[in-house]
Amino acid sequence: MQETALTGLDAWLDTALAELSGFRSEDRPGWTREVFSEPYRASRAWTAARMRGAGLQVHQDAAGNLVGRLPGTNPAAPPLVTGSHTDTVDGGGRYDGVVGVLGALAAVQVLAERGIRLQRDLLVVDFLGEESNPFGLSCLGSRALAGELTAADLARTDYRGRTLAAAYEDFGLDPAALLAAAPWTGTRRPHAYVELHIEQGPVLEERGTPIGIVTAITGIERLVASFTGSPDHAGTRPMDDRRDAMVAAAEAVLAVRAEGCGAPEHGVATVTRLENASPAPNVVPSLVRLYGEVRSVDETWLAGTRARLAGEIAARAAGFVVEADLRWSTDNQVVRAAAGVQDLAAQAADVAGIEWAPIPSGATHDAVHMARLAPMGMIFVPSAGGRSHCPEEFTPTARITTGVNVLAETLLRLDTHEFAQ
Repeated sequence: MQETALTGLDAWLDTALAELSGFRSEDRPGWTREVFSEPYRASRAWTAARMRGAGLQVHQDAAGNLVGRLPGTNPAAPPLVTGSHTDTVDGGGRYDGVVGVLGALAAVQVLAERGIRLQRDLLVVDFLGEESNPFGLSCLGSRALAGELTAADLARTDYRGRTLAAAYEDFGLDPAALLAAAPWTGTRRPHAYVELHIEQGPVLEERGTPIGIVTAITGIERLVASFTGSPDHAGTRPMDDRRDAMVAAAEAVLAVRAEGCGAPEHGVATVTRLENASPAPNVVPSLVRLYGEVRSVDETWLAGTRARLAGEIAARAAGFVVEADLRWSTDNQVVRAAAGVQDLAAQAADVAGIEWAPIPSGATHDAVHMARLAPMGMIFVPSAGGRSHCPEEFTPTARITTGVNVLAETLLRLDTHEFAQ
């Protein structure tokens, strides 16, 4: 297995990662830099300066995305787009999304060092707010670019009752302009989009494979289940005469886990939260809400998960004389990477003598929404221990520079590639 170390880029990436990780909420664990926060605002000024330092023309669009433009020889041609995001989850790490933004800037340097000027404009984008947030809507910037942000989305509220529109306003963005913030639709659609990212799972590291070429991005079905029983004194109501909503919810947790374990292909199912409506410690729970999700790149299995879980959860709840009401929403459907982008990324790795493997993405990305606009692909580098969304998230710099090398060569090939209409 051969890996390519890029002269000077290891040090550049180490420095950039360290500086960007300094923008964090000091009162939160890990590297917390959530969308709309003050550390996030400050970090974006830093990111814009880094883009300018790489020779890019920088602006912030109406959706709040930072866009760095490297002019090509034919500015009338549809542009190439790469990038990712720099916000994090609460208690997150230093690499998720950040590798795609800094890696894109490093790829620009690789092209410059080789004396290459692309025909097409290259747009490096730091998308606004990719991660989950209190408004329950991820990928804010890419969603707006794809014309998928709605007025109903702007009316969403967080736990304090503040609307998403108000959060945009507080961040210096005009909510009214957001609904028209799709400048890459119509005749200005991108030629292609490719995103460098950490895997966020253990597969590449376990296989000893330095590059993953993404085949598909998981679909996500979100669940909110309400369990209604009967409130009773926890000290006097006999165990065999209870309608305990918490017990029914606990059974549902196990049912959700079993659903994920039974997936024939890549599939996972997770309960993320249980809420008891009564704070009293001596009352049998009568109303409990469960929040969870199911993910898979297998469309057929994922499409059937609602009915299977509805039947199983209702049956288990009925055994405790508890009513179960399930509400589902689709966060995103399965999105397949474009075969042409996959092929060119594979060729780029082959030419560099870098081993690669096809791999699905169990996490969602801005690439999901960019796929609505252009042929899309993703390049993964390994995650140490498969850890992500935690302070222990780590990818060695040498692994990142390998990904940068493949990204730069993929962009070069995409520049002259003509996709079938």
